[in-house]
Amino acid sequence: MPQDRQTNFPQDFIWGAATASYQIEGAISEGGRGPSIWDTFSHTPGRVHNDDNGDVACDHFNRYGEDLELISDLGLKAYRFSIAWPRIQPTGKGPLNHEGLDFYRRLVEGLREKGVTPVATLYHWDLPQPLEDAGGWRVRDTSYYFSDYASIVAEALGDSIGSWITLNEPWCSAWLGYGIGVHAPGDQDLAAAVAATHHLLLGHGLAVGAIREHSTSNVGITLNLANIRAASSDEADLTAARLADGNANRIFLDPIFKGAYPNDMAQHYGAIMPEIHEGDLATISTPIDFLGINFYAPSTIASRDRIDQARIAGYLVDDSKAPNLVDRDMGAIGVGRPGVPRTPMRWEVESDALRELLVRVRDDYGRFPIFITENGRANDDYVGSDGSVKDPERIEYVHDHLLAVHQAIESGVDVKGYFLWSLMDNFEWSYGFSKRFGIIWVDYDTGRRVKKDSFHWYKNVISEGGFPK
Repeated sequence: MPQDRQTNFPQDFIWGAATASYQIEGAISEGGRGPSIWDTFSHTPGRVHNDDNGDVACDHFNRYGEDLELISDLGLKAYRFSIAWPRIQPTGKGPLNHEGLDFYRRLVEGLREKGVTPVATLYHWDLPQPLEDAGGWRVRDTSYYFSDYASIVAEALGDSIGSWITLNEPWCSAWLGYGIGVHAPGDQDLAAAVAATHHLLLGHGLAVGAIREHSTSNVGITLNLANIRAASSDEADLTAARLADGNANRIFLDPIFKGAYPNDMAQHYGAIMPEIHEGDLATISTPIDFLGINFYAPSTIASRDRIDQARIAGYLVDDSKAPNLVDRDMGAIGVGRPGVPRTPMRWEVESDALRELLVRVRDDYGRFPIFITENGRANDDYVGSDGSVKDPERIEYVHDHLLAVHQAIESGVDVKGYFLWSLMDNFEWSYGFSKRFGIIWVDYDTGRRVKKDSFHWYKNVISEGGFPK
């Protein structure tokens, strides 16, 4: 590797990209697949922008061969995808659906043939609807059903999977799904969100053990961690930010790495905490081989009692959005910093926040392997008259965040790889098809794929292992 490059990543650094089953696969009734909570949610009028749904999405289920060629052309070292639980067990329990499993076998074999390491996420939010009908993640039984599902998949795919990820962003599953209600299943109940938090974590711990019975590959979990700062040094703002940090970060990190819930979170949610059985926390803290971190933007938190002071200080307050149940409970409100660029998702862009977060995780929880399992930005992309898709903002965003990762590595953080979100434009959950995150543009009417400028830029980064001066 040339030595005059500004950012030489380690020789064994894993360059990847990521997708998720419901967001790209489509074919919701093919191959024996059962309904998921996202099928139900997206078909409920008013839940998703423009009433979009994932019935077809990118049709990856039928076009995976074409997508494998794109993955190969990009030069990825690893590809992170998720397995749809309702393809494997249409009702969430009972015997496996061989036709659904065979799809993932073909995908994994295709990746291996092209020299790409498969990284499989077992749960990226598409809970089988019959399990939700029985209580979903509100109830303890779902943790055990998840472990059974993990065992089935691990026995079938074994060491053909390079790394296993049990859960993707359990905060979103619990708090967006059961607390705020903007994700499936669309509940608004603090007690349900707290219960789901514990049962997701318990399911994770049980699944780690189940996977290791059938595979020697590494096992981890992916958390969407937030770099949270207080809007001021006022005690009310500091308290609100501390609660927000507990809800977003420590209520997941502490049980996994310390075997206990943080004291302030246990006290705050004490009256509505689910029953925690003896041995639960030991199961949740079963050692993992790596931590996956998804990061997109930093957060600035003010006390709801100090909204006027935040405005005076120049912070941006979105009065068009009603405060959600979770923020009201914490007395917190997210505010925007003036002059800071934002993406079409209205997420702030500050790459150094990723470096800060990585150093903080190392300092608070110890040094262990970390993968950036998602990072990227939405753009209002379109195909130009010359047939190209120009997305310089995405290139700049990814460049700067990779630079932050490199700086964290130089600071002693053990970051092993980076998975760009996303390989292709897809169904962006409650935003439907209105937000494009991919480095491959997708025509949702025809399924046509077009490589964006960022695709070619990232391909060169992978090939060179860094950025030119």
